[in-house]
Amino acid sequence: MRILFIGDVVGSPGRDMVDEYLPKLKQKYQPAVTIVNGENSAAGKGINEKIYRRFLEKGAQAVTLGNHAWDKKEIFDFIDNAEYLVRPANYPEGTPGKGITYVKTPKGEVAVINLQGRTFLAPNDDPFRKADELIEEARKRTSIIFIDFHAETTSEKQAMGWYVDGRVSVTVGTHTHVQTADERILPEGTAYISDAGMTGPYDGILGMEREAVMKRFLTNLPVRFEVPKEGRNQLSGVLLDIDDSTGKARKIQRIQINDDHPFFS
Repeated sequence: MRILFIGDVVGSPGRDMVDEYLPKLKQKYQPAVTIVNGENSAAGKGINEKIYRRFLEKGAQAVTLGNHAWDKKEIFDFIDNAEYLVRPANYPEGTPGKGITYVKTPKGEVAVINLQGRTFLAPNDDPFRKADELIEEARKRTSIIFIDFHAETTSEKQAMGWYVDGRVSVTVGTHTHVQTADERILPEGTAYISDAGMTGPYDGILGMEREAVMKRFLTNLPVRFEVPKEGRNQLSGVLLDIDDSTGKARKIQRIQINDDHPFFS
């Protein structure tokens, strides 16, 4: 089974890149499942129902979130009814939404899990123990399990990758918006990368206007960060091949589309 994952979509530039390139990527690679991280897709922070449905219309089968899940208050109006929208599963009990969903394909189901790290982020429940719980639940239905681990530090992401090695098919890191070059298949068969990268402004800083970010570092004063409305854009992600019968990963490949790495059909 082939899975395509698109890294953190930032604002309208990121959405435009998904609109333009996701159909082309699906045509070229023929993934059985496409997953998009959309936690920054509404003006750089959060998501709304219109954007969620737009991702599905463009070919995504699941949308993951992260620490900006609640930044658009309207999410509370639709998240409980959004079957393929998953927020971090280790939020406290009683939080709206869900942390796992199942995508049906002709070759079987794929479990999609979203978890959030705790280092330099909100002190949510233990993502490692929650991973244990959800992996046990998912394996009753499928051997193909995908984790989007939304975390700040590479060490916590690597720890999660090793912790679940052999028990899930894929652990992809998100949140830091810079694609890492450490993609690999761990010894027990789990595909891993510390960060899939972001989809959005190519010439900003982590998707935000670079002048504002530099001013923040130069002055140490509060500055409003906004997504650039003009300029070059990029799309980042990973392509994964999974053994249908065992759930073990066979291949992980980074995807970058930008002016330095143009898309070739």
